[in-house]
Amino acid sequence: MKIKENVFTMQTNKQLTRLILASSSVYRRELLARLQFNFESIAPELDESPRSGESPEQTALRLAQEKAEAIAKNQPEAIIIGSDQVATLDGLQIGKPGNHEAALHQLQLMRGREVAFHTALCVLDNRQHAAFPVQIQDVCTMVKFRDSSDAELDAYLRIEQPYDCAGSAKNEGLGIAIIESIKSEDPTALTGLPLIALTSMLRNAGLSFFKL
Repeated sequence: MKIKENVFTMQTNKQLTRLILASSSVYRRELLARLQFNFESIAPELDESPRSGESPEQTALRLAQEKAEAIAKNQPEAIIIGSDQVATLDGLQIGKPGNHEAALHQLQLMRGREVAFHTALCVLDNRQHAAFPVQIQDVCTMVKFRDSSDAELDAYLRIEQPYDCAGSAKNEGLGIAIIESIKSEDPTALTGLPLIALTSMLRNAGLSFFKL
């Protein structure tokens, strides 16, 4: 399903390069917009269920790459960005809750605990003679949750309704109030798109962020 299309105006090697975000996430679009490039946003149709025996990191890395590959099939001569996030507590994968009851159960399990959020990033360069056809990386963020009461968690969920968010805690919104601390090498990873890793990958693809 096509979400958004813009004319991509970044120029490299005297050729226009299309940049496509393989996601319909508002938060990922907002993060990518920080880099001040025009881009298209296309949501891939993909089964995001974890496979038997996969670690959370493996699930996130696989899905990030599969999202990019799903879009690349019909988008030649473009750079496609795929990303996925999986939360884990005591080895148990924590996905998108989907409804209020499941979200409340997630937060009850996580309160007072430290949870690992694996945010995987894949940059697939679909252009001919690409120097780095596929780049992929996982960024782990450790989140310590406050020991919030059931009433506080229920009230937060009714206000924020983060039912499409892995772990049910949107740090870019009111979810920050139920978080005690965040440890990560990339502050944007928890929101869904690690921009430090992304800028490195785009540089490897030959793209420039500044007119010098």
